[in-house]
Amino acid sequence: MSADPKPVASPLALARPEILDLKPYEHASWEPELERLHANELPWRSSGDVTAAGLNRYPEPQPRALVERLSSLYGVSPPEVLVGRGSDEAIDLVTRAFCHAGADSVIVCPPTFGMYAVAARIQGAEVVRVPLDAGRGFAVDERAVLEQSARRAGARPVKLVYVCSPNNPTGNLVEEPALLRLAEALAGRALLVVDEAYIEFSGAPSMARHVASCPYLVVVRTLSKAHGLAGARCGTLIAAPEIVALLRKIIPPYALTQPTIETVLAALEPDRLEAARRRVTLIRAERERLREALSACAGVVRVYPSVANFLLVEFQDASAAFARARAAGLLVRDVRAQPGLGRHLRITVGTPEQNARLVAALAHGSA
Repeated sequence: MSADPKPVASPLALARPEILDLKPYEHASWEPELERLHANELPWRSSGDVTAAGLNRYPEPQPRALVERLSSLYGVSPPEVLVGRGSDEAIDLVTRAFCHAGADSVIVCPPTFGMYAVAARIQGAEVVRVPLDAGRGFAVDERAVLEQSARRAGARPVKLVYVCSPNNPTGNLVEEPALLRLAEALAGRALLVVDEAYIEFSGAPSMARHVASCPYLVVVRTLSKAHGLAGARCGTLIAAPEIVALLRKIIPPYALTQPTIETVLAALEPDRLEAARRRVTLIRAERERLREALSACAGVVRVYPSVANFLLVEFQDASAAFARARAAGLLVRDVRAQPGLGRHLRITVGTPEQNARLVAALAHGSA
């Protein structure tokens, strides 16, 4: 008979004590069955207000209907859900709650999304870089991550390890077993924050289903990409209820606007979700057509495999390729400043017409 698993301390043991002790701002109570004379709001709507609830009223903090709808979408319980203004706010909140300025560190795995390092620097945390292994398809270097987290156990301890999967800008999925090994090895020392902004395009299951059994795992999701709601700014942090409760102390009381709440609730209706799934299928098919077409262009050195809605492409002359795309009226992402990507551009999968125009511009320029 196997021994009982070793108990793991609460992840709140890693949080800043002053945040644990913080008395949060007390927003006006939410009792929609009563007429509101308690929040110093104007009693009349402004002209042109077409929202259901009225823009003259403060929105519901952490709207219950939205939290429940998102928990259902992501297959987790409502207490494991925190809703905010895109993934960026989730990254900022967890960094501020767990990192002391000038005392703690975070690990990032470049080339990757830049907001992890930006949020850390804003908070005054040290940024420790553990590069992805390009020779293994930009895999996470698990050994190096754990070595760096152990090495800083005294001065400037690592509190957060950020992993993007699928990774931006490389497009590869970080395998679930590797993420689970990291979460288990880091338990008690650091949170593993997995950013799944592009997971819908991969067809892979989300790590969110492991949050209940992995208290040191945090998963970040967004409606910006697959659901086409980048302008609405709605992201979700999924974590142990105690982490969510802690972050609710520091999130602004009315983080989501009323138009965003109503727009997102409508977008999460079954027919709209089915339409989003169809669009994801189209993007995946178009991604493969674009990959094949770009691979045939003479100036292209390599098109990396991708399970996201973009492709990382290495060019013989990335400056010229960037200019040719602009001349065709198309803007692609210059990622040459990132480590190891000195000749690379990141290209979002567009409509068939946009993709064809891009390929034609690149093929013409390389002829």
